[in-house]
Order: sequence, then structure tokens, then C-alpha cells
Amino acid sequence: MPLNRRTFLERSAAAGAGVAVAGAVAVPAEAHGSGRPRPQKRYSFTVMGTTDLHGNVFNWDYFTDREFDDKAHNDIGLAKISTLVDQVRAAKGRRNTLLIDAGDTIQGTQLSYYYAKVDPITKAGGPVHPMAQAMNAIGYDAAALGNHEFNYGIPVLRKFEEQCDFPLLGANALDAKTLRPAFPPYSMHCLRTPHGKDVRVAVLGLTNPGIAIWDKANVSGRMVFPGLEEQAAKWVPKLRSMGADVVVVSAHSGSSGTSSYGDQLPHIENAAGLVAEQVPGIDAILVGHAHTEIPEYRVKNKETGKDVVLSEPLKWGQRLTLFDFDLVWEKGRWVVEKVAAQVLNSNTVAEDPEITGLLADEHEKVVAYVNQVIGTSTVGMTTADAPWKDEPIIDLINVVQAETVKAALAGGAYAALPVLSQASCFSRTARIPAGQVTIKDAAGLYPFENTLEARLMTGAQLKEYLEYSARYYVQTAAGAPVDTAKLTNAGGTPDYNYDAVSGLTYEIDIAKAAGSRIVNLSFEGKPLDPAAKFVLAVNNYRASGGGAFPHIANAPQLWANSDEIRNTIIQWVTAKGTVDPGQFASVDWKLTRDGVPVF
Repeated sequence: MPLNRRTFLERSAAAGAGVAVAGAVAVPAEAHGSGRPRPQKRYSFTVMGTTDLHGNVFNWDYFTDREFDDKAHNDIGLAKISTLVDQVRAAKGRRNTLLIDAGDTIQGTQLSYYYAKVDPITKAGGPVHPMAQAMNAIGYDAAALGNHEFNYGIPVLRKFEEQCDFPLLGANALDAKTLRPAFPPYSMHCLRTPHGKDVRVAVLGLTNPGIAIWDKANVSGRMVFPGLEEQAAKWVPKLRSMGADVVVVSAHSGSSGTSSYGDQLPHIENAAGLVAEQVPGIDAILVGHAHTEIPEYRVKNKETGKDVVLSEPLKWGQRLTLFDFDLVWEKGRWVVEKVAAQVLNSNTVAEDPEITGLLADEHEKVVAYVNQVIGTSTVGMTTADAPWKDEPIIDLINVVQAETVKAALAGGAYAALPVLSQASCFSRTARIPAGQVTIKDAAGLYPFENTLEARLMTGAQLKEYLEYSARYYVQTAAGAPVDTAKLTNAGGTPDYNYDAVSGLTYEIDIAKAAGSRIVNLSFEGKPLDPAAKFVLAVNNYRASGGGAFPHIANAPQLWANSDEIRNTIIQWVTAKGTVDPGQFASVDWKLTRDGVPVF
């Protein structure tokens, strides 16, 4: 039976008093020659880690309805991870291993969406979440909370927690009223060595303080999320005093100390490296959140001078991290002598048939769901050129958002204001086919669980907003050749942090330096009035500061919706029946150099 949150809190506390939480069978003892000095006692074990699984069990892309593939021919999913885990356990000995995760587990695919929204795990007699089923079957020992765990609300998260046979850890996820941990801060695992001296391994879970911003609607007044360093500094000494020989941190936080996402709070978003540097007593950190691959990264702790080993396996189950620990018995205790990390590639193995068989019915239900026809399109549309051209498929997102906000504000104090809308190219492979349009086609436009808001902006603020967005392009001199493969993502700016704004017309002069690129900015054929007021339909990620766009986070909120924009698009297409770009598509922006269009 799954263990509930209280059981795990009690178990963690019991572990501190000397009760083993996770056991290990003994392996044969070393033989010693009679009368000779006994060799030093040694023991080795391995901690395996995943992160940012984002609802992936199968090597399957529900948005394209076929096996997952990318340019590097990576594979994804827990079924692949399960095979790797079995291989490691066979090589190392099942009881000489632990398996942990660094968060972002229950959001990201239509499989995870289906069991949060369509056939929710929270309903009476509802299903067990596919991620809980798979992770239980594989035998996870602990998992940290990710920020996306909160996307569907706390009731869904609590039900998922109840269904897991392992604890969800979050030392810096606190109850807003009591400031006590809302989840188990740590788990303690006891590995039995051949020397009669157990090794106690503590796993401390840390999550991302940005949850308070990104999921404000779900957590405000209920939970608070202090910084990783301060909570690690509080808990690591406690774990050592409780007898932990080894401390491993599972942190849903990038390693760099700067933000890969360009958010307002880079220090707290990607702080794992700072935790390693500033908090003594940590041996290794499983890193998450940043969706990058780091086989091994060493950070020297300022106080002890010792290396802390960090590793981040690639998202969605594409990699499995291995931390290999070598311990030696010194002065009556186990001491870490060496730590090394590496990653294994899941594309080197087949899916575990036990996992795919376990969830075959759930998979088939979701495949049938995403293939439901909800309308037709008069023409085919694609995002292939959307990063550098105003494409009808992005206009579709914007018209849905603008119409939704107009309807919401109708009859109110702001009903007369013009409504603009922002949208990004989230995937360069999204498409709406000519003819029948399915749920997966519409959902593929918006792979994130963002919701819609309306914010009040001035013309001057919008100009600065667009200038900031236009930094996405690499400065390219007039007359120089234009290579679209090298034109975008300047300074590491991801596609989802480039916004196209509908309702205005403007040019982006890529020959100019960033910050002075927006030219011929107009509204309804006239130069934009800096003092004019507009309503901007904007996703909650951007509105809450995601991407650090100017003005938007502090702009007055006029309205907010709790439904995902993805669902709003699906509902719009269903209601219209026919998608006709001729009725909504227009070229509002274009790239130029010295007034000459680039395309």
C-alpha cells in the first residue's frame, strides 16, 4: 500500500533515532589471514538519479502521436530508465544502490495532463497516477518536489504524494502559517555493509522558490518557499548530528547560479552550485530544473575546501545519473573517500516491458483522447518559420487570447480599451494540418500549462517590452548574409522568451543594437501614443516575471483565468468548428535592416 505523508515524516524522524528506513542485505565478508593486520574496512555504493521527467513513461510523443525522436536520437521515459536501473542494480547489488529524483514529475505530457484534468486522480475512486505507478514499480527511494508539481493545485499534488511508495521531499516548502515543513524535508536510508557497520545516507530535498511567483494562484497564503542555501544550512548539520555518514541533496534548481530561463530571480532559481559552495557537509547534489546535461561538475566548498560533486541528467528520462561513492572506516565512522558521477544514455536500452505493460491501458486511453477531432482547418499551418516571421499559427494563439480577454472584460471599466496579445513559438515543430484538427494538434501549439491574464500597459511600456523581446535576434549588418540557423537565440535567449505582440504593427531592425531595434511602431495606422492605455493578454509565466520582461510583473492585473491556455485554444477551435486564417491572420511585425525587409 502507498505510504502517506505522515508515515514518511514519522519514518524520517525514526531514522534519526537509529531506525533504518531503507535496508541493504549483507555481502560476503572479506577474508583475513591469521595473525596479519586487518585491512582497512571499505564499502562502495551507488546513488542513481533522474530529474525533470515531466510525465514521460513511454518513449512516445503525444503531440505528434509517434515514437519520440530528436536530432540526437535521444529516447525518453521511465520505461527506458527502468531498464538502466535494473542493469545498475544487477552490477552493483540491489541493496548497494539508491534511486532518487530531483522533481518536475507530474506535468508535461498529455499522459500526465489526462490524469490531472480529464480523469483526475483526485475524484472518488479515481485512478492511480501513471507516474506513481511507474516510479513505485521501479522502486524509487525518494524524490524532490519540482516547481511544476504545483501546476495542477495542491489537492492533485497531495493525492499524488499519497499514491507514491516513496517520500516527496521539500525542506524549503513550508506551511505559510506555521512555517513548518509542509512535506518531509529529508529521508534517511540505511545500507548494510559486510563489516557489520551500516552506512546511513541522508537525502535532503530542496525545491525552487520561484514557485511562489509562478504558481501564486495555487500556493499564495498556503505555502512559502525560502532560499535553498538557508534551508540547506539549517538541515545538513541536523542530518550529520543524526548520524548521517553521507549527505546527498536532491535539488530542483539549476547548477550555475544564473538563470537559463532569464527570470527575475536567477539567484534563487539556479542555486545548486551556491549550496555546494556555501553549505559544508554535503557530498553530492542531484541537480534539476535547468534541462541541461551535466555528467559531473565539481564545486569546492568554501569552508571545508572539499569538492562537492554535482550531476544533472538530461530531462524526460533521457539520462540516468550515477553517483559512485567509495567509503572508508576511520576512527569509528564511515568517511567518504571518493565520489564520482556519470550519466547513462537511455537510448542504449530497450523499454522495460514490465513498465510498458503496467501502463498500457492508460497509454491507449490518452492516445485515443488526443486523437479526437475537434474541428477543421482551411489550410495547413506550421511554426517552422515562426521564430523570424509573423506566422498565422502564432496569430491563432493571439486571436484566441485576445477574444477571451475581451469577453471577460465586456461590460466592465476596461471594456473600451484595445486588447493586445503576446505569444511565443514554444515548439518549432507544431502544426495545424489542413482538414481535420485534433486535440493533439491544438495542444501541440501550447505544451505548457500556462494560464491567461489581462494586464494594463501604456504605449511607452509596450515599446520597452518589445525592445526587450527583440534582443532575441543576433545583430546582423545590412547586406550581410542571413542564416536563420544563426539568427535567433542571441545571448542564449530561448524561443519561449521571444514574444510577438498582436494588435500593433512594428518592424525589428536587426542591423541595430539590442535596445534600439523597434521602428515604425504604430496602432491602427498611427504612431503609438506613449501615454495610451492598452490591455495585454499575457500568460501567467510572463505576467509573474518569467523572462524578466520590463513592466509586466508590476502592471495592474485586470483579470485572470485558472484554465490552461491550451484548453482555451481547444475550446475555441471546437466552438468555431472551422479554423480559417483568412479571418484572423495578419502581418503585424517583420524583420528589417535599414527599412528593407529581411524576408
